[in-house]
Amino acid sequence: MLNSFKRRKGCMKNRAFKSLAIVESGRRVRFLGVHTGRGLQARLSAMGMIPGVEIDVISNSDHGPFIIAVKGSRIMLGRGMASKIVVG
Repeated sequence: MLNSFKRRKGCMKNRAFKSLAIVESGRRVRFLGVHTGRGLQARLSAMGMIPGVEIDVISNSDHGPFIIAVKGSRIMLGRGMASKIVVG
């Protein structure tokens, strides 16, 4: 999924890409892709996480769950999964 973004001409210009795992609680970001295999990509797509969708970070602290909101649904992610998700 992320590789398709890199191939588009000019897509990488003037954009700050980062891992979802480092986004602070209360912030809104846009889902760009995933650094992983097809299994996780399919799983995230089934949860509504497709390129361009907005993600609200509900809870991201050192302890406790990592919770996001996507299209009105709250989703709890593992930190490993969150670290593979690329947002901008």
